[in-house]
Amino acid sequence: MAAGTIRYWAAAKAAAGTAEEPYAAATLAEALDAVRERHPGELSRVLQRCSFLIDGNPVGTRGHETVRLAEGGTVEVLPPFAGG
Repeated sequence: MAAGTIRYWAAAKAAAGTAEEPYAAATLAEALDAVRERHPGELSRVLQRCSFLIDGNPVGTRGHETVRLAEGGTVEVLPPFAGG
């Protein structure tokens, strides 16, 4: 299990009520499951439309359970937004 930071942007930040928070998880899937438990409701819906960067690298279409998280890493949660 690794510890790092999840950063929320735009609608994800508004739904989470915070710009960032820590994670303790081995994979992106585990980290997102924990986020959904902490923030039920709107953030769970927003996450369905988000893309993710792990330490600056796009996750793309890879299964979230296959994306390993690094100690001290960063998960960027990027919802779609106008113009981007």
